[in-house]
Amino acid sequence: TLVNALAHYLGLGAVEMEGMNFQEKIGLVHRIDKNTSGLLLIAKNDEALSHLAKQFYQHTIERTYYALVWGQPDPLKGKVDAHIARHPRFRDRFAAFPERDKGKWAVTHYEVMEPMYYVSLIKCNLETGRTHQIRVHMKHLGHPLFNDERYGGDQIRKGTVYSKYKFFVDQAFALLPRHALHAKSLGFVHPRTGAFMQFESELPDDFNKALDAWRDYLQNRKEKVQ
Repeated sequence: TLVNALAHYLGLGAVEMEGMNFQEKIGLVHRIDKNTSGLLLIAKNDEALSHLAKQFYQHTIERTYYALVWGQPDPLKGKVDAHIARHPRFRDRFAAFPERDKGKWAVTHYEVMEPMYYVSLIKCNLETGRTHQIRVHMKHLGHPLFNDERYGGDQIRKGTVYSKYKFFVDQAFALLPRHALHAKSLGFVHPRTGAFMQFESELPDDFNKALDAWRDYLQNRKEKVQ
């Protein structure tokens, strides 16, 4: 696992496992979905873990994600305030519920950074940190993440039915063979010094290649119209 690999890299020896107690241990402060790229915060000792976990609990951690979604959200900047709970039919998924008596409170602030008609690059800031939150909230808006097979983004959600377009989309899926979500930045108070720390992670190659493909496609479309 990632934690064991880091323990070896840092020379901390054994990692705490359920039912076992070691003096030296590190732990995940939060989690990101499998196939989501970007930043992950890990504590090197109990004191740091407790301090950082409290910041997450109090929603004072600053987290920004970049996502590629189908279509163009309207308005271009907004807030999704919908509780999240396990999907009533598909147990491996979650769903958004506007009703306040279901699930857990969840808020996502989003802003369209680059509209490309068929898809949009958006920035999301999390007020809460629920499982699959961005994926579920964007699905709720009708703009699932590009190539998100669990929430319907692995199908064409915007565009024509022509085979040439479908061929292009399949190529874009191949360039980014996962849901298009990246943990871009992370800000928190250092547990020992009290200083505010801010970290940034550049978009990985697969994400950039998919973006460039859509940019080229949109440009070619504009040139043909002209």
